[in-house]
Amino acid sequence: MLDLTLKILLAHLLGDFVLQSSRMAADIEQRVLKSPMLYLHAGIHFFLLLLLTQFSKDTILSCIVLAASHFVIDAFTKTVLKKRLSPIAVFSIDQLLHFGALALFVAYHQTYEIDWERIFGTQTLLAANAVLVTTFCSAVVMKKLMQFFPYEAPKTGLAEAGFYIGILERLLIFIFITCNLWEGVGFLLAAKSIFRFGDLRENKEIKLTEYILIGTLLSFTLAIVTALIYLNIRVTLN
Repeated sequence: MLDLTLKILLAHLLGDFVLQSSRMAADIEQRVLKSPMLYLHAGIHFFLLLLLTQFSKDTILSCIVLAASHFVIDAFTKTVLKKRLSPIAVFSIDQLLHFGALALFVAYHQTYEIDWERIFGTQTLLAANAVLVTTFCSAVVMKKLMQFFPYEAPKTGLAEAGFYIGILERLLIFIFITCNLWEGVGFLLAAKSIFRFGDLRENKEIKLTEYILIGTLLSFTLAIVTALIYLNIRVTLN
């Protein structure tokens, strides 16, 4: 099962992200069913599926159906959904539908069962809770704690950029610590210091520098503490 899954997944990744040029994607976006690139795109997927399944007689018909479904999904998302949803939502739904089609392809040829007990097991639930605490919950906690420092930071950058930067940096810290890569935490702190505090020093805004420094150290602390608690609980469960 894994072998077949990897083959058709590779075909999808090559067809959608490697062999689809920006020019092709733009033409499909603009002209959809009238675009010859859409038909070429589906044809490329079909050829890749045949090639990676080694032109097996058992899967040729399924490859035709899967390539046709790729054509239909692309046409649907770029006509119906494009008018109603944001580009990122359209892209996400498009990929989810494609992966659903890939799953049906594998299920048709090879029987497999989803291990729901493992998916919703204690270890998985523990990791999910830890990631949520590290990212979104910590963002709320930080917002409350930073109210002890009455300072209105200038809003000259991208909207909500600080919020998402904080989430990403804490997630990276969590991953580094759980993978026992503590040097990654130091690298991340050094990199952020170079990019952020260099500009602040040039602007000579002491209050803003102190405000961001407190926020950075607080963000790192919350991520490190959460990761360590997670590791200790995981060891206890084992």
